[in-house]
Amino acid sequence: MSFFGLGQSAEISINLDDADARKLAKIRAEDGTTETHYLFYDGETVSGQVNINLKKQNQKLEHQGIRIEFIGQIEVYYDRGNQHDFISLTKDLARPGDMMQNTSFRFEFPHVEKPYESYVGTNVKLRYFLRVTIIRRFTDIVREMDLIVHTLSSYPETNANIKMEVGIEDCLHIEFEYNKCKYHLKDVIVGKIYFLLVRIKIKYMELSIIKKESVGTGPNVFNESETIAKYEIMDGAPVRGESIPIRLFLGAYDLTPTMRDVSKKFNVRYFLNLVLVDEEDRRYFKQQEVTLWRKPDRLPRRNVDVETVVVRKQLDVDENGEPIESDIADKDGPDTNGDAVAEQID
Repeated sequence: MSFFGLGQSAEISINLDDADARKLAKIRAEDGTTETHYLFYDGETVSGQVNINLKKQNQKLEHQGIRIEFIGQIEVYYDRGNQHDFISLTKDLARPGDMMQNTSFRFEFPHVEKPYESYVGTNVKLRYFLRVTIIRRFTDIVREMDLIVHTLSSYPETNANIKMEVGIEDCLHIEFEYNKCKYHLKDVIVGKIYFLLVRIKIKYMELSIIKKESVGTGPNVFNESETIAKYEIMDGAPVRGESIPIRLFLGAYDLTPTMRDVSKKFNVRYFLNLVLVDEEDRRYFKQQEVTLWRKPDRLPRRNVDVETVVVRKQLDVDENGEPIESDIADKDGPDTNGDAVAEQID
């Protein structure tokens, strides 16, 4: 992938070495649309080629140097003029001089530390990007290429279930239980709601996922809550002793991992919000924080191309000498010993 732009007298493009094989990922843009960029992980090398094409041949391009930067940046929307660069790596591509023809430059940022996940929220944005600058006397020519970074985690060692009792004295007493307190982004929330005492007329009950974003510190903290998903658990009045199951698939929603104290700039936390609404539209709710984390992709399992599997009839004999037919699935014929090679299809 290349990002092109019209400069004053030159056009810049950035090509990654492994562009054909590298995965793509999507991220929400500030305007609510979705952007697609190349996906990287912590410690991966970022390398490729910068191409500078002159818009007019036989016309020299005077410059004070050419450089490329790898930048990790946090931008708070209410303070856009004061971005925080938590990563800033620079490579000089060319010394000051004159460029007389189209030129390409190699670049490499080996084993780059990328400690945080890319994020675009309500009040803050964390982005990684490459920036090429042709330094000129009056106006620099600048091109940027965004990258997406995902942070991976291992399975939590301790992952206890959540069990709580809530209610209103002499009116409502319920017990809810979730199977875990930490979920990966493609996980399933499994739980149950027990009604121990019901003396109010409940109309319906729902479970919602709420994302809470806090930006800033001290008195300058901006808090924003967003309901990511709503899931109706029950419609109608429950009775004492009734149990309502919960099964909520997280993979259907656009979630990011829980992010705590990111460069001392912002936090992103998730809550499960259980809401009961009675017939007078009064709402009773209870929130419980959960931790979300990104699970590494599974290693590819060895699969068999179904079209190449041939079923062969083998004749065996029983103890009386009568033939017995049995099916053996072969892939690519017999092995070196003449025995059938059976493969399991996942």
